[in-house]
Formats: sequence, C-alpha cells, structure tokens
Amino acid sequence: MTELPIAPNQTRPDDVLVLGAGLAGLTVGWELAAAGCRVRILDREAPGQATSRVAAGMLAPVTEAEPDDPQQLALGRAALARWPGYAAELEAASGIVVPLRRRPTLAVARDRDEAEALERFAGIRERLGLPVERLLPSAARTLEPALAPTLRGALAVPDEQAVDPRVVVRALAVAAGDAGARIATGPGSAVEELLHDGTRVTGARTADGLELRSEAVVIAAGSWSGRVPGLPGRDRLPVRPVKGQLLVLRDPQGPGMVERVLRFGAGYLVPRDDGRYVLGATTEERGFDHATTAWAVHDLLRDGAELVPGLLELELRETLAGLRPATPDGHPAIGPSPGLAGLWWATGHYRNGVLLAPLTGTLLADRMLGRPTDEALQAIVDPARPALTPTPEDARA
Repeated sequence: MTELPIAPNQTRPDDVLVLGAGLAGLTVGWELAAAGCRVRILDREAPGQATSRVAAGMLAPVTEAEPDDPQQLALGRAALARWPGYAAELEAASGIVVPLRRRPTLAVARDRDEAEALERFAGIRERLGLPVERLLPSAARTLEPALAPTLRGALAVPDEQAVDPRVVVRALAVAAGDAGARIATGPGSAVEELLHDGTRVTGARTADGLELRSEAVVIAAGSWSGRVPGLPGRDRLPVRPVKGQLLVLRDPQGPGMVERVLRFGAGYLVPRDDGRYVLGATTEERGFDHATTAWAVHDLLRDGAELVPGLLELELRETLAGLRPATPDGHPAIGPSPGLAGLWWATGHYRNGVLLAPLTGTLLADRMLGRPTDEALQAIVDPARPALTPTPEDARA
C-alpha cells in the first residue's frame, strides 16, 4: 500500500474505512478483514443500533419482491442461497449461534380481497417455477392453531426463512473484530467530513478531530448514505428514507404460540426463539422521522389480532421506528462510485437489508479485491446505473 503523509492528528493509514456499523457495513468489514485488509469501521452509534436493530429478519426473496421485477427476484434468490453457509461461517467465526428459522412461511388471507391477492401471488410463483402449496383454512389452522377461525385462505411458501438481525449484528461485530477490523463507535466516531482531493478519496475526519487516512472508503450508512458530509453533490446517490414502524411482543409463557412467519396483506408476524414476536410494519414517506405513533400501534395490533387473536394477550415490549434506505428503482447500490476513485457503496437495501447482507459482502469484496465475481448480479446493483444518476439538485448541493 502507498504510505500517505501523517500529521500529528492522524493515525497510520488504513486500507479501508467503512462508514456504518449496521449489517451491511459489518459484513463488508468482516469480509475485507478476513481477506487481510486493514479495516476500520466507524459509526456514531453502537453496532446495529439504527435500521438493523428494527429489522424483522425475514429472508423472503419472493414475497418481498415486486412481481414485475425479475432483477430483484434474482438478487434475492442468490442472497438466500448464501444464507446457510454464511450463518455457519459466522457462527464458527464468532462463537455465537445464528439460528435460521426454516419452517415454511404461511401467507394468509383475512378477507376476500386478501384471498384474491393470494391467488395472484400463487400464480406468479407457479409461472416462475417456484414451489407453492395452497391450503384450506382448516389445514392452515392445523399447522398454526392460533390462527383465527375466520381465515379465508393460505399458502405455504417453503423456500423462505427468517433470522434475528440483532443476533447477526452481535456475531458480526465479534467476527469482524477477531479478523482484525477495528470498530470505533460513539459520537466522537461520527464522520464530519469525507476527505478527498477532487479525484479520489483520501479518508475521513471524525467528530473528535481525528483525520483517518485510507486507500478506500465504503459508505454503508443506510438512509444517511447520501448525506455524508464532504461528499460532492455529483457523487451522491439518491437514497431516501422510508419509515417503518413495528412492535415487539412477548409471550410470558415462552415460544410456541406461532411457529412460522405469517404474511398477511401488507403486514407480517415473525416469531423469535425466545417467545418474542415482531409485528410489522408500516410504510411511510416521512423523511428522517423516527417517531413512533399511537395510530401505528393501534393499526398493527388491530390487523395482527384479526389474524392471531391471542396477540392481544401478549406483553408489548417495544415500539420501534426505523428508516429503510430506498433507491429510485428499488435495488441496492453495491460497488464503486462512478465519480471519486476509491469510493465504494453498500447501501439502498430498502426492505431486504438482512436478506442481502451476505451477498453484499461478497459482491463488494470481490470487486474491491479483484476476485472473480457474478457479472449479472453486479450489473443489477451497479452504483453507476442510470436510475442512480444524481439529480441536478443533488449535484448543486
């Protein structure tokens, strides 16, 4: 590596600075550190305390995909295929068990409109050659006795899974640290300025006044990725926040009331192994608003209880709001900036940040290290694609 000049308030150069200690940033940091790179990960908060903490953890490449977006489906299915190996490697590297919930997802209908939507969804899966099983309401209630007797229909989706993102974050922080990555978090580690000479990045300045020099910078800051201070307007990606509110419920009797992920309408119920249940989620275009609202709690509980009446007997443990990082075409940005040399992106995962985490680390590390890569997948997530061209307003900022 070319040595850079070191001033009194600087440290020795890193190979890579990763801005963001969520699932994307930690996965990228772990991959690069395990490959021998000198990596430093920066975040104003503890690892995974922003969007990653709020995520439900569904690994759902089909039920989360738009039916007319084959690229999104291809990306999600490739990511899901990596998850079993990724979880095993992460477990071995961290010593923390990363359990995958492998029981088939149940997509269910509470009324006639949702039953018709289920049938359309089943038809899409069949046209794609994907397995799906139509279930009578009685058969669905045999699998999940807590379901309401008013259920109108159900589908078993066998190739989708779930994981607890908070467990994944803890394991990633340990694995990345053990591989040699330095993780610096807290207000003093917030990036106050991206450093560059107009043609390539040279590092970052943190809130505590430290200038960190590096050969490359990876922006993995979720919804804040386009707002990194010092990032030229011409190089900003159009990543916007989409707010989602959800609830965490807990059964004091322990796990077992519901064993499978349940999808209904625009909502979901995701069981955890310790008796917690994640009930979500809203979709709100409200900018950088983190507030939890009474109407969201009301609507989520109302809709969830129509499906599983027993939810109203559970303890309400958390009300959460997170910001999903969305791009104009719904695909993430994973790869080199088309502008500043040495600047890389790992952002824009929207509703699929957990699903895409292992694929994000692989795709970005392959490009950065010059390893063979999947060109078709790289094209889908290319930060230089036309959909991510900065707007004139961005370029003037």
